[in-house]
Amino acid sequence: MQNRYHQISRRRIVAHWSILVIALITPLLLCAALPILPTHDDWAGTTTPDFKPFFIKEHFLFFGYHWRPFDTWIGYIVGRDPQLLYPAFNHICVVIGHVICALLVYRMLTTLAFNKLARNIVTLFFFVTPATMATVLAVDSQNQVYALMWGLIAFLYYIRSKSHQLVWIILIFIAALSKENGLMWALICPILAYGFDFIDIQKLKKDLLIGIGIMVVYALAIVLLPKAIVIHPEYVPEEMKMVKNIIKFLFSTFVTVDYVYLLHQPSRNLLLAGISLLLASPFMYLFYIRKAGLWVHKKMICTMICLLIAVGPHIVTVFSMMHTYAGLALLSIMVAYAIQSYEQQKYIVVSFILFVLSAIMIDMHLWHASLKSGFVGKEMAQEAIRKTGKPVKSVFVIAIEDDYPKLSSFCVIPYEAFGWGLAARYETNYQWPEVIEDTTIERSADAFRKANELGLEALKKKQYDCVWIVDHEHIDVIKR
Repeated sequence: MQNRYHQISRRRIVAHWSILVIALITPLLLCAALPILPTHDDWAGTTTPDFKPFFIKEHFLFFGYHWRPFDTWIGYIVGRDPQLLYPAFNHICVVIGHVICALLVYRMLTTLAFNKLARNIVTLFFFVTPATMATVLAVDSQNQVYALMWGLIAFLYYIRSKSHQLVWIILIFIAALSKENGLMWALICPILAYGFDFIDIQKLKKDLLIGIGIMVVYALAIVLLPKAIVIHPEYVPEEMKMVKNIIKFLFSTFVTVDYVYLLHQPSRNLLLAGISLLLASPFMYLFYIRKAGLWVHKKMICTMICLLIAVGPHIVTVFSMMHTYAGLALLSIMVAYAIQSYEQQKYIVVSFILFVLSAIMIDMHLWHASLKSGFVGKEMAQEAIRKTGKPVKSVFVIAIEDDYPKLSSFCVIPYEAFGWGLAARYETNYQWPEVIEDTTIERSADAFRKANELGLEALKKKQYDCVWIVDHEHIDVIKR
């Protein structure tokens, strides 16, 4: 009896080996993510430490151009003890969310009747592919992860409980309140279900109308919220920007290569970039090229439409490597469909092992680049505090435009890593300075002189107690 139990256990492990691998990898991923420090937008979002009483917190309903109450919860929690919880709690939320998404991808592939090899390989593909790393290693990306998580839950509920649409609608709204692109699952669920023959054309039409209705209700709710809506210039649609975003989407989603080594000039190493691409090429060839004929099948067409819908809001507004995450569960379905069409499994297994080697190589480099950018900001903050000498109430930060190239959230411009001064507030455990205002001036031969003149003028007017001039990674301080 005991031998039979062990045999059943071994069969289960073999059948679900990707889950075991993820369980083994997760502690390593968490340990890697925890030391990564905030940079750029991480310092200014709603997940940064907030010290207001939660129930009168002004961004709970709406903040600028975002309505993300789950972000607000995180900001409230880390505000109780910033030095202990920020950004550690954020990283824990992101990693846990990513693990749940991977498990949901596995469940979705099982529900869609993919074979064991396809769902195991693709689940691990989703978990380790470098396309996820801009999200998984970032501080302020739990909204991206949980929007996908609730979208996947909504889809699984939709195809299992066709008669209980109220719960499905609620799940869609929860996804949207994690991040706006979660709303896209109101359209993705019926289209994907139709592609895999869970519903007929009449049901598709009916539920697409319901999905559009959900979007209309969401839009009306935003209009009626008691907050002024601020549209950031980067979010204004432009034709050329959309073309660039489409190119970014295609390459970051479908091509596995070390983009830091390839595109970031100070880090450029074409040999290592070529090796990463070479290792991943057999797997990409088996999926994209050798099985190109599959792309005209109903299941693939519907899935591709859903993928475009998922990333559509980002293509229209802002698209970076982080935003690839929104469509990766749908890309996973397409990869699984291609894998299942092969009779010779050994080719798939060998090519996937090579892909994993490439992914490990790229992921480690992306992790190191993220870690380095965060520590640059920390060192700049410590330098500003040291040169200031004593607590001050208000600071004027003058950043000289930096010609240092950036790449997504991995390689950040130094003054962005510095958070335009906000990193220094963190280093003092949010004790000082209370007020930080900033401006940026063009880089030129006499930029430093102009920055000094501007700083002295600000001090003469007694607007600020201190001026910090940011020149690349260096901080100069002008005191009153």
